[in-house]
Amino acid sequence: MNGVRLAVSWLTVLPMRGPDEVDRGAAGRAIAWAPVVGVVLGAGLTGLMWGLGQLGASWLLAGFVGVAGLALITRGMHIDGLADTMDGLGSYGSPERAREIMKSGGAGPFGVAALVFAIGVQAVSFAALAGAGRWVAVVVAVAVGRVAVVLACRRGIEAAPGAGFGALVAGTQRPVVGLTWGGFACVAAVFATGNYWQGPIAVLLGLAASVLLVRHCVRRFGGLNGDVLGAALELSVTLTAAVLSLAR
Repeated sequence: MNGVRLAVSWLTVLPMRGPDEVDRGAAGRAIAWAPVVGVVLGAGLTGLMWGLGQLGASWLLAGFVGVAGLALITRGMHIDGLADTMDGLGSYGSPERAREIMKSGGAGPFGVAALVFAIGVQAVSFAALAGAGRWVAVVVAVAVGRVAVVLACRRGIEAAPGAGFGALVAGTQRPVVGLTWGGFACVAAVFATGNYWQGPIAVLLGLAASVLLVRHCVRRFGGLNGDVLGAALELSVTLTAAVLSLAR
């Protein structure tokens, strides 16, 4: 259970302590369990939105509050990673300069635009799903973001120079682990939408987009780092939720 505890302590602010010493083996086990953390977070999001709905809040308001709640419980590190990655990709400098921009701590125009887009689309999509009573779809979308993290850490992906977290987790996952979690997500998405094609398409689109983003970032930045993982997570959640919300 050390992998589960470490995954929870890394990916949330929940009071669960991981092992005292973390090597690449422990880090790999934690990343492998990341989708389970996504299911827990998704369930918490549905509970929060449902409760706001019972209090009379509009689903749109519940969606925005829900996205803010996710940011709070994850320390805002994923949306911060999205902003930093987009700013790095928006630069025209060398990989070294791009990594410096990502570590600067500020948010440039590319990062701000990405945040507005991701937060807005997620909130509206979650609101649509809640209004239609598709609570399982909300959980699936949040969990898919953590499946994207598993795929981003697959073998063959190297860490970027100077990466801290990236050096621990890059290349730790066998491809079968990410594919298995992706298969589970596709099956769950069938039940989430009530049809056999739209749910799996939403999951596959979200994961494919994250894989392409990670591949480009690895080339652009010279490897994987924590910011890229956050960007892959947020992109996959955004696209998956948006496509799931189109179900009738």
